[in-house]
Amino acid sequence: MTKASPVRFLADMNVSPVTVQALAAAGYDIARVSDALPVTAADTTILTHARRHGSVIITQDMDFSALLALGGHAKPSVISLRMSSADPALAADRLLSLIPRYEGELAKGCAISVGDDACRVRMLPVR
Repeated sequence: MTKASPVRFLADMNVSPVTVQALAAAGYDIARVSDALPVTAADTTILTHARRHGSVIITQDMDFSALLALGGHAKPSVISLRMSSADPALAADRLLSLIPRYEGELAKGCAISVGDDACRVRMLPVR
């Protein structure tokens, strides 16, 4: 079992339930958007919900990062999965390796873009 982060996570609907279950099994506080909002909730609604509940959004949708940048928001943090493989186990492995490394940044407010071999971290608000 991984040492869980004090940060909460909210998985967008495009993140596999397998990935969500792997993070939960490792001790992370994670829910899917459908646990809290309608599956058709707009990205802005999801951002507002995550901000109110102190959750980090995990998504494969680049719109969240753009909305944060355009709005000048400092929260919520967003992890964007930009890997070439859609394998949910691989996504879970990448997340389990990077969350502990960037816990401080996630708590402060950042956008992390996760690629196959690297990730890019930008602190919020984006200037």
